[in-house]
Amino acid sequence: MSLNLHPMVNVAVKAARAAGSIINRAALDIESVRVSQKKANDFVTEVDQAAEQAIIETLLTAYPGHGIWAEESGREHGAKDSEFVWIIDPLDGTTNFIHGLPIYCVSIALTVRGKIEQAVVYDPTRNDLFTATKGRGAYLNDRRLRVSKRTQLRESLISTGFPFRPGDNFSNYLAMMGDVMQRTAGLRRPGAAALDLAYVAAGYTDGFFETGLQPWDVAAGSLLITEAGGLVGNFTGESEFLEQGECLAGTPRVYGQLVGILGKYSKFASAGEKATLRQAAQAPAEAAPDAASDDATGDAPF
Repeated sequence: MSLNLHPMVNVAVKAARAAGSIINRAALDIESVRVSQKKANDFVTEVDQAAEQAIIETLLTAYPGHGIWAEESGREHGAKDSEFVWIIDPLDGTTNFIHGLPIYCVSIALTVRGKIEQAVVYDPTRNDLFTATKGRGAYLNDRRLRVSKRTQLRESLISTGFPFRPGDNFSNYLAMMGDVMQRTAGLRRPGAAALDLAYVAAGYTDGFFETGLQPWDVAAGSLLITEAGGLVGNFTGESEFLEQGECLAGTPRVYGQLVGILGKYSKFASAGEKATLRQAAQAPAEAAPDAASDDATGDAPF
């Protein structure tokens, strides 16, 4: 690899590739993988656990003074009070993996005093390695990433994740999907949030939204997006989203349009904000015929 990667990213890449090897070996005989359920429709396999162990060992061998927050085993690793905390998801997209659908990844992020500084998302089925260091850009293998240049939501491809746990607000999600679907070129549900975010950073999709996400689902992907020139936050557009369970990302213009549509569904929006956003979201739909002719004049760049 020709890139001059930050030393901490190099260690995270080594950890991600070690996990990827375990995942790829297991994928050759998926029927023999033992699966258990954490909660309804929330699965964990022996592969998740083995991959997580490989990541933890690699990180702590290099940085014994760092802390680790891992999906399967919590915060029980490394130093308890370190300013450096790795947030890891050893296999994001476990349900896809169990079924043999090759859309899943390893996600590793490093926070320093609560801010995400380093990120690796590794797709072992395609050998795609996404990396980012704060202030130094985002990369796919050795190619610099930029979010897409799309500015109009109706030309955009948006990814999402569906609710799958009992108690999730399905009717709310259906309403959100209905609002977004009719304003975009298409809506996709790949099934691995970390990879969804990496794909926004790469310009494969133009935006992403999901509720019910955990920090390990979004930590690495969020840095990829901001380093690729995109925006990420909660549904009302605030950037402190990591532990809020809401994630919205996109190109700068598309992100703004999605906030206008999804803000009223945010648990962080006040009643007044929801009413204003509801009115604003209805306006473009009513004015759609005129909007097309207005756009022909072209948009000023963001």
